[in-house]
Amino acid sequence: MRQDALQAEIRLVAERVSASHGLEIFDLGLRREPIGWVLRVVLDRSGAAAAAGDAAGEEISVGDCERVSRDLSAILDVEVTFPHAYTLEVSSPGLDRPLRHLDDCRRFVGRLAKLVTTRAVDGQHAWTGRIAGVSGEDVVIEAADRSRQIPWPLVSRAKLEVEF
Repeated sequence: MRQDALQAEIRLVAERVSASHGLEIFDLGLRREPIGWVLRVVLDRSGAAAAAGDAAGEEISVGDCERVSRDLSAILDVEVTFPHAYTLEVSSPGLDRPLRHLDDCRRFVGRLAKLVTTRAVDGQHAWTGRIAGVSGEDVVIEAADRSRQIPWPLVSRAKLEVEF
């Protein structure tokens, strides 16, 4: 089986298992590393649940990762034929999670974020500030008591910043 077909099959199983726990797949990758093959599954709260206010502000717990890992491992052993041994790693996106879509920005309004753009916006390529909202295709960032609209199509990287 080709690598991309295997990964697609794994994703279907992982999505089913994570959904049974009220979670969704944020990222999934199968890569050969010095220790051998590693299947990394990154979990997130369901976007629908977060938008509805369910589990608001609730992060993925170690227990969530443990339960999904246990169930996913058992089901993969039965349903997917791997051509090689692998190590399964299940985790959360982390405190400094990437923001991949405007919906992520809507979800994390009020949080501190860093955005890097491909072209300068008001003379800057990097912005750090609070996400104030989304306006059309722009992310509104409040930084230094000023509000700036950053066109999302210009954003090359965006992530939440850890606050202490």
